[in-house]
Amino acid sequence: MTVPTSPASGSNPTSEGGNAQLPPPVEMVELTIDGIPTQAPKGSLVIRAAEQIGIEIPRFCDHPLLEPAGACRQCLVEVATPGRDGKIAKMPKPQASCTMTVSPGMEVSTQLSSPVADKAQQGVMEFLLINHPLDCPVCDKGGECPLQNQALSHGRATSRFNDVKRTYPKPVNVSTQVLLDRERCVLCQRCTRFSDQIAGDPFISLTERGANSQIGIYQEKPFASYFSGNTVQICPVGALTSATYRFRSRPFDLVSTPGVCEHCASGCVQRTDHRRGTVLRRMVTNTPEVNEEWNCDKGRWAFPYQRQPDRLAAPKVRDSDGTLRVASWPEALTVAAQGLASAQRRGGVGVLTGGRLSAEDAYAYSKFARVVLGTNDIDFRARPHSVEEQEFLASHVVATNPEDGAVSYDDLEQAGAVLLVGIEPEEESPMMFLRLRKGVRKNKTAVFSIAPFATNGLTKLTGSLVQAAPGTESELLHAIREGRPELEAVSATLNSTAIIVVGERMATVPGALSAIAALAQKTGARVAWVPRRAGERAALEAGALPNLLPGGRPVAQEEARADLAASWGVDSLPATPGRDGNAIIAAAATGELGGLLIGGVEAADLPEPGRVALALQRAFVVALDLRAGDVMDHADVVLPVSSHDERAGSYVNWEGRLLQFAQALETTAMSDLRVLDLLAGEMGEFLSTSTLAATRADMQRLGSWSGPRTSPPATSAERLPTLGDHQAVLATWHHLLDAGVMQDGEPFLAGTAPQPVARLSAVTAAGVGVADGQPLTVATQRGAITLPAQITPMVDHVVWLPTNSPRSRVRTALGALAGDVVTLSKGGVA
Repeated sequence: MTVPTSPASGSNPTSEGGNAQLPPPVEMVELTIDGIPTQAPKGSLVIRAAEQIGIEIPRFCDHPLLEPAGACRQCLVEVATPGRDGKIAKMPKPQASCTMTVSPGMEVSTQLSSPVADKAQQGVMEFLLINHPLDCPVCDKGGECPLQNQALSHGRATSRFNDVKRTYPKPVNVSTQVLLDRERCVLCQRCTRFSDQIAGDPFISLTERGANSQIGIYQEKPFASYFSGNTVQICPVGALTSATYRFRSRPFDLVSTPGVCEHCASGCVQRTDHRRGTVLRRMVTNTPEVNEEWNCDKGRWAFPYQRQPDRLAAPKVRDSDGTLRVASWPEALTVAAQGLASAQRRGGVGVLTGGRLSAEDAYAYSKFARVVLGTNDIDFRARPHSVEEQEFLASHVVATNPEDGAVSYDDLEQAGAVLLVGIEPEEESPMMFLRLRKGVRKNKTAVFSIAPFATNGLTKLTGSLVQAAPGTESELLHAIREGRPELEAVSATLNSTAIIVVGERMATVPGALSAIAALAQKTGARVAWVPRRAGERAALEAGALPNLLPGGRPVAQEEARADLAASWGVDSLPATPGRDGNAIIAAAATGELGGLLIGGVEAADLPEPGRVALALQRAFVVALDLRAGDVMDHADVVLPVSSHDERAGSYVNWEGRLLQFAQALETTAMSDLRVLDLLAGEMGEFLSTSTLAATRADMQRLGSWSGPRTSPPATSAERLPTLGDHQAVLATWHHLLDAGVMQDGEPFLAGTAPQPVARLSAVTAAGVGVADGQPLTVATQRGAITLPAQITPMVDHVVWLPTNSPRSRVRTALGALAGDVVTLSKGGVA
């Protein structure tokens, strides 16, 4: 929610009855641990039962989110259980508490009460240290190492080992980002189990046995996982290290600040570790309701973009001769205020905010548009979008959160079936992918995906593909709703336990979002809308849409406008819904709009790049940004703002959950809300967003709209285009790791990004005369992209390209969107 202390009061038409059933009561088991009577849920492990009463049993292989392995044997305890005659009998040898479940009448003796268990643990520790190197002063794990801690608390004071320790050449490049020091490994199998059980990328294995055991790497495939960084964090001994952080600092030299990932709408909670004003690493924090203890490699390592050489240090103003020069803050604010005021008189100013802002910054833009500029011409969707999408967001998404029954991560994990429409979770919301995989493995969740082909992520979810060419999704959704026999496998699973997950790509498919709303209404399935960028949901709640005001208030409703005007202390607010992003650009290109206020938007992300360039040239442009970019090339005033790590704020993830983060680095840079407050003052208005605290207080006073919502969208599907010879329909979406500017400065991470290819079916390839691996050229009137062809089982007469990968910049090179017609030909050099 936009308001940090108040849950949403609006209801979600697709979420009724989501939490109606109470979970069954948990059966408890009575046992004794170190003479202390205790109860534990049936099926729980002895090591967990001991933790419940404050007894810590040493361990290395055990992890609460991984399946038991009993690999390290450090958690040995004495166990006695009742026999058939009812008498308590000790087991002949100590048992691994991380693999044994509790049973009625069990008596457990840990190292605290049993000399046998204590001796066994000391013996295991001695074995583990036989070949472990004594390099703690240079090891990245030193200072936060479980092996160090437990060697002190549960090991022998002296070593009896006098031989030469085993050594290996090091490090081994498991990937460009993950490095392995083999002699440190204690064979806990955490990394192998994570890769296999959680991520579904089993590219690390244990080879050999006994003293010769070591981590081995499957040579057929590289360890190209989006989640490889988690193996570094959960490694208990520093055997796996990060190329980015290796030998950079000691843990006790770092300052840790709680944070939230800024890269996607998953909302991963993490911490930022920095030293002397420089961020050195990011680590996951345990947040069971969101990302548990995992994050993706992009969220873990893609932070150097904030300190690149093109970082804006001072305001800039464009002189009459076209030169963009450095200016003082007072001069830049004066020029910006005068230019925006003049543009208001010449037709008005449109506001484009992008999807990377915090909730508070998005709120400041929304309020600035209404109070200072007097317009509803504002849109956060710096991507292909539609009017149908904004109607869908206003009727089904805004002002909902898990407390009100909206879809949550836990719901996804427990769902009977999940239908993915226009989204690839592993690429667009990695934490959603991990939760879905967990649901598939533990709860047999059935996953279906409406897409042109089965992605690697869908395969790891053991999901079923419902093949669809781009643009046909709405027809397919209607067919599912009608219960067509050929789609019975999907329609039979859609009920009150099912969830329909829709991605932002459906915004450009006419009728798709309307069909999803109708399908949910008929089947009782709930709907979750998942944007790709971290700030989009917060911007929605903040009213950065032409038809919505903050808190989900519809612009068209007089009561909603009056309520907001009273809260803001103004006489009235603009009553007519404004232009969306497409219309704002079109109006600026024709001169109908006099100015543009742009916050953190890349022109290359917008559709129709030529029209965008014309709009930037004709309008008076004020840009608030972190680094130089294509918007700055045309801006009349450039105002620098602080980076993610230099500000505090909040994000709202796809669930509608508010997640706050703290400021990690102290700098003089100002956040967007502060800059907008100064600009509003220069224009004679009071915005009350001078500080984060003041902005949050303003947001809290508003609360959420509890009145009627706008009507659901009712858009019909359009007829598909007719294809000529060597023509195909374009399908495209982003890879998680691509050529985005927020991955700049991280070369190791770039090494694990997927290689761009052009996917097409065997039939389509034969028609063009292209074989697998040969260069294929995909062209429009604007330009062409040539990539290696990859023959894929998929819909015929469709070609897929990554949206923004190296050598595949679809919007700038082709000027095309998904569903457009492109021409295929045999290329020269891919």
